[in-house]
Amino acid sequence: MLGPLLVDITGPALAAEERELLRHPLVGGVILFGRNCSTAGQVAELTRELHALRSPQLLVAIDQEGGRVQRLHEGVSRLPAPALIGALWDSDRERSRRLARDAGWLMAAEMLALGVDVSFAPVVDLGGRSRVIGDRAFHRDPEAVAELGVAYARGMGDAGMRAVAKHFPGHGGVAEDTHVARPVDRRSLADLELADLRPYDRLIDAGLSGVMLSHVVYPEVAPEPASLSRRWVHDILRGRYGFQGAVVADDLSMAAAGAAGGTPERVRKALAAGCDLAPVCNDRPGVAAVLAAEATLPDSPAAGLRRGRLMPEHRPERDDLMSGDRRRNVQEALAALGRDEAFHLE
Repeated sequence: MLGPLLVDITGPALAAEERELLRHPLVGGVILFGRNCSTAGQVAELTRELHALRSPQLLVAIDQEGGRVQRLHEGVSRLPAPALIGALWDSDRERSRRLARDAGWLMAAEMLALGVDVSFAPVVDLGGRSRVIGDRAFHRDPEAVAELGVAYARGMGDAGMRAVAKHFPGHGGVAEDTHVARPVDRRSLADLELADLRPYDRLIDAGLSGVMLSHVVYPEVAPEPASLSRRWVHDILRGRYGFQGAVVADDLSMAAAGAAGGTPERVRKALAAGCDLAPVCNDRPGVAAVLAAEATLPDSPAAGLRRGRLMPEHRPERDDLMSGDRRRNVQEALAALGRDEAFHLE
């Protein structure tokens, strides 16, 4: 069974001590950052080594959203920011939906062909207020975000990748960045259901495989960050919305998770709240402390099964993908976004 920890590595190739770390039974996956991704060929070699380390294979994840959040640039398509796709919504909804599905397919197909298992996407936060979200959001309108999020997730599924929507229950209502601050959203659950939660309702109905939780605090609902809250995970996401897929916490080394204590306590609280996968990134001493506290960490076979289901259904062959007409046609359609006379981004 894959363990509940998702960890990072330091460079474009594995160090000997990292191979030992990744064989620890608590570790279930690796997330790649820009420092790990120089070229497509290098990423393919790295994922081959990661997958060969153990059985079942480690989950290899990435944030390849497009726009300013794209970890790999060389040898793959330059993906548009989601807001470029959403900017078409008000004038041409059908084209906007089609491009969202195409973008999801292209991103997922290219990552899968290089051995990456899952990209944490789509972002279904509402645009308008959050600086850290910004053009990572499709639109300000919940209906637009819901439609485009579903289309993007279906495109990922066309390629064989599971979608992991983020950042539940919605990061768009706060200006602060959870990497460096502890944002508080004082809206009620009823208000959130009218806005930020609507995309999740639609995506779950459409068969969403994964959800990533934010570290934002919603004190009208629960006193702790959503990622550490059993009310948010168990009562609302699983109970009220009927979600049966994998629940992933946002990176637990972020400042917004700090109120829970040290890294082992953050991981313990995330897992106790109902998260299936607990990322700890850019904090190797914290990872070591978590591994030392192994006996105190809650986990279950059901959580392990949900983690395993994030693995892809199938993978395209890279040579076929690179030479195929669909990739070229989608690239051209997405590149045309910035040239469209009707295009504008507020």
